[in-house]
Amino acid sequence: MTDDYSDIINLPHHVSKNHPQMSREARAAQFAPFAALTGYDDVIHETARLTDEQVELEEHDNNRLNRKFAELTDAMEEHPKITVTYFLPDEHKAGGAYVSITGTLKKVDTYEQLMIFDDGNEIPIAHIVDLQF
Repeated sequence: MTDDYSDIINLPHHVSKNHPQMSREARAAQFAPFAALTGYDDVIHETARLTDEQVELEEHDNNRLNRKFAELTDAMEEHPKITVTYFLPDEHKAGGAYVSITGTLKKVDTYEQLMIFDDGNEIPIAHIVDLQF
């Protein structure tokens, strides 16, 4: 037996008559990484994602917000452009994020306790922490 493969090095490459040749992509797929736990990476990323806790406003901040809301109610006929900062609860885990949006106020639904904007955004009044107009 020879160690340098000189007896087979110049032989032609074997091509099967029964099986078609695999494409390069199909051959490479055999060596692709395998995820034994499907979705595990998504769970890890979701767990690592940080959320904020909703803070309860102090009495003086609540009074200031009520005054601004009263001023806004007086200016409703003008459909003012306002910026609202509010708490948006997270859909998947406890907590959420504080978000600010600017838009034209369409109406305030006192029954549903919502601020409704011209672009269709609806913000629960209980989640609002700041109003600017």
